[in-house]
Amino acid sequence: MVENIFQKKFFLLQIYFICSILNYMEIKSGLDQVDAGNYLSIFMGARVGLLTGPSGISASLVSSIDILKKRCNLTALFGAEHGIRGDVAAGGTVETYSDPRTGLQVYSLYDKTRIPKPEMLRDIDIMAIDIQDIGCRYFTYISCMKGVMEACAKAGKKVVVLDRSNPINGLSVEGNIPEQNLLSYVGAMAIPNRHGMTIGELALFLNGEQGINCELDVIPAAGWNREKYADETGFLWVSPSPNITCLATAIVYPGTCLFEGTTISEGRGTTKPFEYIGAPWLDAEDLAEELNRLKMPGVLFRPVYFKPYTSKHAGLLCKGVQLHITDKLALHPVCVGVEMLKVIAARSGDKFEWIKSEEEKGSFFIDLLAGTEILRKYEWDKYIEDCKRGAESFKHLRTKYLIYQQD
Repeated sequence: MVENIFQKKFFLLQIYFICSILNYMEIKSGLDQVDAGNYLSIFMGARVGLLTGPSGISASLVSSIDILKKRCNLTALFGAEHGIRGDVAAGGTVETYSDPRTGLQVYSLYDKTRIPKPEMLRDIDIMAIDIQDIGCRYFTYISCMKGVMEACAKAGKKVVVLDRSNPINGLSVEGNIPEQNLLSYVGAMAIPNRHGMTIGELALFLNGEQGINCELDVIPAAGWNREKYADETGFLWVSPSPNITCLATAIVYPGTCLFEGTTISEGRGTTKPFEYIGAPWLDAEDLAEELNRLKMPGVLFRPVYFKPYTSKHAGLLCKGVQLHITDKLALHPVCVGVEMLKVIAARSGDKFEWIKSEEEKGSFFIDLLAGTEILRKYEWDKYIEDCKRGAESFKHLRTKYLIYQQD
């Protein structure tokens, strides 16, 4: 009898293990769908351009450049921030050049040109987009996509988005809707800080809500459900940009990126960007204790000491905290970021300042990130209320553009 029970349990465990593997294997990015031969008819007989980056890879880590060059008539490449190979630092100029591997022209969309010029689109009929968003309004890849869609609409070129899952899930929505006069390259859409959509769904949203009206197809990520984070998909993590080094960074980024608009280091130039927050004048232990006393769900704070090798306070000893995620489902990163700003601003006195934007002359960078002047005026509670209202209204607005369902 005992032996039969053991055999039954072992059999059920085997079934569970096999089902788990099959669940992972079912999930395919839009690129994997094309590589498998699906949706190839979309590209047949067309000259194809490709907007991509280092995260544009298949499940077996083959570049979308190599796959589309093999599968269709790839005629031009387009690079967003960080370039097509990820070899350009944040904010660095991406040059237009000939790709040594393929011989194709690589057009830069992160220099003085942010929207493709007509001559850049002359030799393509379809613009394919395969680039990993991280689910956050500030991420410039979605701003680049918006400009590409606008240019293609004017030039009569079709856009095909090879969709990818949202690495920080497609259910959680948090943040305010930016004001129209504060839309910028770090916030080009009227969406919350954490939008809970895929890049393909965002393309549909742009076409419908912002009236771009380009000819658009989205090749879906097969098998993905909205509640899945990147570590539940079976895909290997490839950093979508140099400072988004792991899933934990992507999860906290919608909140801690707000420190980019201040004199406080957001951890750039360290091994833990956006997870390390600090400055030379802070007391690490006292700061960690105060933040932990707030008992914010899903996160604990550890005192840390770090010397950024670049960016703010380069070469100086910074004292601060590292965010440790204890429950990613309970965590509200935007609220956490605002609470951290509030505490650190009070502890810093006149050493805490809002910095100006290098690109949008005369603008405070925090206004562009937050999409409002409220944070700069230290109206913390009002901003949080705006975030709650913005998230609720957006959840209803986005519904008609959602491709994937909740499990």
